[in-house]
Amino acid sequence: MSLLKQKLAQVFPAQKAEIGAFVKEYGDTQVSTVTLKQAYGGMRGVKGLVCDTSEVPPDKGLIIRGIELKHLTEKCPEEILWLLLTGELPNETELLDLRKELFDAREVPQYVWDVINAMPADSHPMAMFNTAVLVMQKESVFAKKYAEGMKKDEYWEATYDDAIQIIAKLPAIGAYVYRKRFGHGERIIPNDTLDWSNSYVQMLGLPDPNGDFTKLMTLYLNLHCDHEGGNVSAYSSATISSALSDLYYALSGGLNGLAGPLHGLANQECLGWVLETREKFGGAPTHEQLKDYAWETLNSGKVIPGYGHAVLRITDPRFDAFLAFGKKYMGDDPVFLTVQRVFETVPDVLRQVQKISDPWPNVDAGSGALLYHYGLTEFSYYTVLFSISRALGIAAQAIVARAMGYPITRPKSLPTKGYMKLVQQ
Repeated sequence: MSLLKQKLAQVFPAQKAEIGAFVKEYGDTQVSTVTLKQAYGGMRGVKGLVCDTSEVPPDKGLIIRGIELKHLTEKCPEEILWLLLTGELPNETELLDLRKELFDAREVPQYVWDVINAMPADSHPMAMFNTAVLVMQKESVFAKKYAEGMKKDEYWEATYDDAIQIIAKLPAIGAYVYRKRFGHGERIIPNDTLDWSNSYVQMLGLPDPNGDFTKLMTLYLNLHCDHEGGNVSAYSSATISSALSDLYYALSGGLNGLAGPLHGLANQECLGWVLETREKFGGAPTHEQLKDYAWETLNSGKVIPGYGHAVLRITDPRFDAFLAFGKKYMGDDPVFLTVQRVFETVPDVLRQVQKISDPWPNVDAGSGALLYHYGLTEFSYYTVLFSISRALGIAAQAIVARAMGYPITRPKSLPTKGYMKLVQQ
């Protein structure tokens, strides 16, 4: 048994007992109220979910297991996965053991490559990627053991086994989708000496002479790993998983939500606007030019992509991390300079628009420009990168939910006439 699995076998029973005692004592305590506006507004702000892996306070941004994101930007994805599951960062021995576990599970079945190759040449990269995840469902340890009569206390272990198998294979699948979909050549066999994120970069096949692109991808995979439980991909996956669907079903379902333009697809829209802005001004515009252009955009009834967030009321710390990386590694790049100057100009404009409650950039405002700098210019692929990272958080949330024995998700819905009757009463 791996060190991570041994660790979880130790910590989960105590956590489950603590939650059980907590709910038994305070189960009838009201923690939220719901307004009609919230019911019709996507349940925004309603406290009705449990997510122990991360939280997103409006005034701080992403916090993973009690650690603010700004303290985790130098970590590797394997360390983040360990933290998501255990609440602690691994020591060197534990990290190496997890890397070995992922390495041993990385071989992708041949039928996955056959399915990808059989798809239409112009398929969307997300459709190719998610299909590859779903088609592997026949490998599910959870599905097999559940059919054999597995005990409830063992659900998390089988889900863990599925998670390791899936996460280990995602870099190879994601890299091949990139190369196949955009005509970059044959599949690249991974280097045996590289870790999870470095191997992904190697299999993409993009030039990286000084290793800076690898550094960016490690940061990218860290920053997008988790964002509490209420975002579309996490919530969709958790809902599917709550029905005891295995992780292959749950993850692919959640990632289909990630493909939407209001979720993971947003970064390519942001980059498109930045490139249009650069082209309009023949390079990185001045602050004064950007101010006028921002007002022109708003007055035409359009929004400035990448600014505003459903939860945050500060600059997204993930954007801060990308901005710092850009200043260090590509400060003269006109695309990045445009992103930087937009950040220095646009919030002041947005603050003058009364209906805008959050004038600050979110993660999508800057991530695409950095990828573009290193030659990853195929916009429609960006959501696949997001998916590989977000799989860490979705898998961790699924394992924890199974260990805690959380029930099927089943909120109550009412027709509009029902709400009208409630309001009248």
